[in-house]
Amino acid sequence: MPNELTADVAIVGYGPTGQSLALLLGRLGHKVVVIERWPDLYPLPRAVHFDHEVARILQAAGVIEDVARVTEPVDNYQWRNAEGEMLLEIDPRGLGPSGWPVANLFSQPQLESALDKHVKALRNVEVRQGWSAQRVTEIADGVRIEIESGKLQDGQWVATGQRDTIRARWLVGADGANSFVRQAIGVKAHDLGFAFDWLVVDVKPKQKREWNPKNWQLCDPRRPTSIVSGGPGRRRWEFMLLPGERIADMNRADVAWRLLAPWGMTPDTAEFERHAVYTFRGQWAEQWRVGRALLAGDAAHRMPPFAGQGLCSGVRDSMALAWRLDAILRGVAGQDLLDSYGPERSSHVQELIGFSIELGKVICVTDPEAARQRDAQMITALAQPGYQPPPPPQPRLGPGLWSSEAPGGGLLSIQSEIEINGRRGLFDNLIGVRFAVIARKSSVLCSISDENHKALAHWNAALVDFSPGEVRDVTGRYTQWLEQLGCEAVLVRPDFYVHGGARNGEELNALLDDWRRRIAAPAETMMI
Repeated sequence: MPNELTADVAIVGYGPTGQSLALLLGRLGHKVVVIERWPDLYPLPRAVHFDHEVARILQAAGVIEDVARVTEPVDNYQWRNAEGEMLLEIDPRGLGPSGWPVANLFSQPQLESALDKHVKALRNVEVRQGWSAQRVTEIADGVRIEIESGKLQDGQWVATGQRDTIRARWLVGADGANSFVRQAIGVKAHDLGFAFDWLVVDVKPKQKREWNPKNWQLCDPRRPTSIVSGGPGRRRWEFMLLPGERIADMNRADVAWRLLAPWGMTPDTAEFERHAVYTFRGQWAEQWRVGRALLAGDAAHRMPPFAGQGLCSGVRDSMALAWRLDAILRGVAGQDLLDSYGPERSSHVQELIGFSIELGKVICVTDPEAARQRDAQMITALAQPGYQPPPPPQPRLGPGLWSSEAPGGGLLSIQSEIEINGRRGLFDNLIGVRFAVIARKSSVLCSISDENHKALAHWNAALVDFSPGEVRDVTGRYTQWLEQLGCEAVLVRPDFYVHGGARNGEELNALLDDWRRRIAAPAETMMI
């Protein structure tokens, strides 16, 4: 007889997106069941980069200390042409706006192992590895998922015949580019038509070696190549397939070793981890929610790796879903809180996909004359006095639960050190991950109406007062940030994005009126 499991949220897919969502929801006390067709964690490298914002999310998930042990910060990043001339140099050293290193490199199996340990320590989270989702049916109060156990046989998943079902209030498909959930709910992907095949090779050098530069793009029309760290003790090469080269011919170990030889990587000097040909694409789901089913991670979007934002975007999806699902499951808000998830995240990720593709158009040049012209333009620009490399985009959220008319609305907030009653630490560690009104002085907070105070209390929001004698801005970053926004106060959401800023107390109260209308629970469910 099939067993029936019940859950608040069922997650299909146990990569970093599914793992981070399971952690965030599990730590909030919700019952989660995760379904993953692979019987064990996938052992081979894939993604290698996450940014400061993702580090802050992993901090919120309670895993950043373990994750930090298997990552290394990026010191610099260069583009060079075939003659070794510098085309572009970016120095991402130091802390980013979220209070963590700007860019971090890792091996995905080590990252997933660190997350897995914490997920499986939660009693309210059950992970079913070696089980495949077979059918999804929406029912009156949730979703019914039929699952089947399986095993690996000659590298293929083979069903064993055991079947169970899951009844969940919500379903999240975080099951990758070939998402079963996306297909089951009938969602199509929008494809930009950008596609290039690259051979990705990961190795572990047998002897310690200084790499200079450590992370760079070789913009050689004879074979565009990426050479980067694959995490501590590892290296990655990505070789673009040239016109006329076939995937079957290139996706071989002997070809990988031949291409690695100019860098001194041979079977005598390095241990081979994997080689695989990937097709870099730009895609996103046309819908991110259908009824009680939602999409996240590669199930919702794919992008070329040139900006290092694929995994980052999936973890952002998890954070955007976690605070919404938590509020709905606790009865703080209604189901329509999820209506904004897709529009906000899709627009955000589309900008990053576009940026990644534009980088790819510069890198993936195989015509020698076009490459010569590109090199000349970039070298000339680099030689200009005071030249600064173009900054990466800082996308706003798409239309949703934030004020487009208020300063800072839809942008990522900052995190820095603060001090409260002699306790010193990062903002989230002392204040918590929740809505927060951050103000430069008490007089601004005094303008908040009783109605808005009740709504803030309903959401367990924090009032953070940087007046002298209250919360201390240890680094001065919050004062600087508010000055840059031209604000006396801001309202920040639990996913660290700004609802909006206010220049005075009157504007703050109006901003909270707007916030209350947008996301507060319907009157009949308000418990204030």
